[in-house]
Amino acid sequence: MATVNLGSIKFKWKGTYAGGTAYTIDDVVSYNGSSYICIQASTGNLPTDTAYFEQMSSAGTNGTDGTDVGTTITTQGDILYRDGSGLQRLGAGTSGQVLQTGGTGANPSWVDSSGGILQVVSTEKTDTGSWTTSATRVDTGLQAIITPSSTSSKILMLWQLALGYQGTTAQDFIHLDRNGTEINLGDAGSGQKRANSQWGGSFSGNSDEYMVHTYTGSFLDAPNSTSALTYKVQSSQIGSSNTHYINRSDRDGTYTAYDGRFVSNIILLEVGV
Repeated sequence: MATVNLGSIKFKWKGTYAGGTAYTIDDVVSYNGSSYICIQASTGNLPTDTAYFEQMSSAGTNGTDGTDVGTTITTQGDILYRDGSGLQRLGAGTSGQVLQTGGTGANPSWVDSSGGILQVVSTEKTDTGSWTTSATRVDTGLQAIITPSSTSSKILMLWQLALGYQGTTAQDFIHLDRNGTEINLGDAGSGQKRANSQWGGSFSGNSDEYMVHTYTGSFLDAPNSTSALTYKVQSSQIGSSNTHYINRSDRDGTYTAYDGRFVSNIILLEVGV
């Protein structure tokens, strides 16, 4: 009985083209990102030789048969999208921005983020320190630095300050500072001393030099800046005859029941609006 060779009844995938491989009809190879089918048995003939191969699919990267993605998006952070005519590049936005869709028939875009907490910076101070009191503002050593991502952002400042003082202290004043400018203080009145908050007086029945007073507070600032901002908690007194301490009392005795050591902290939250 005669035998009839019906040939291949399906494509035969051969992987990446190799010059030393013998290919037969219906073998399929990949070459430079495109795929080709053998139409005439041969060895050593490139898939681009149309006498032996026909192209099945194009890599789409030659600028003619398709869009070269590698030349459309060129920089880290680029996003590829399609507009009404083809693939396009959306360059990276600025820090803190979010990607927004314009809906059907519109292109995506970067917009400033709105709402929510965008970043948090905190400083915990557990060591002690001291300074000579002054009628003007003096640094306590409690500070934190934040760089807002947008000029529209607000900065929520939270703080806790453990302040020790001598027995002759009459009044303590607390001040808030942003890059050298005092913020969140009382109005000018008729020339009275201005500050954020105050404590005054003695602990009845105890010596003040044993004691530490803890101040806590919050303030929502609107700095209108994208530069680094240093927020500080400062103090003042009615004069310069005393000493203030952070996280310890004036006496700072070694007793387990009193004369404690404490912690101060400041937290800065960037709030998107």
